[in-house]
Amino acid sequence: MDKIALTAAGLYVIILLRAGGTFAVGWLAGAGTRRSRFAGRLSSARFQRAERAIQRWGAPVVAVSFLTVGFQTAANFLAGSMRMPLARYLPALFVGGAAWALLYATAGLGALELLGRLFAERTALGVGAVAVLLLAVCAVVVYRRRNAARPPCETVAEES
Repeated sequence: MDKIALTAAGLYVIILLRAGGTFAVGWLAGAGTRRSRFAGRLSSARFQRAERAIQRWGAPVVAVSFLTVGFQTAANFLAGSMRMPLARYLPALFVGGAAWALLYATAGLGALELLGRLFAERTALGVGAVAVLLLAVCAVVVYRRRNAARPPCETVAEES
């Protein structure tokens, strides 16, 4: 078995356990909430509609969530807490998990391998590349925080 296939298989097992575990924790949290003092809020018509929509249409969202950063845990937890049927959840988990594992086994390993070669052959260039990457991440974080702290612009109604 070659390195990419072995890595993809390992990552697939990891994502199935992690995402499936997150779904199970969400399911248990939802069950506990339904027995708590918040149960009355969960029986509202609006919540029931949202729960039915997630149960019915949430599987594609779960599958696509594996291609995002930071959203897949929330999607799996929400699918569990909203009691998405396993018949809908498991195919989404298997397909999305496979896509995630293949993506990280190919592109992720390729990037790490390239970075490793860069450090081995040209250390200064490797350090520079990591520094530029870290600066870019810091710039994005600062930009988002400043935009989040800024009050929304008020729109002026156009006069006719």
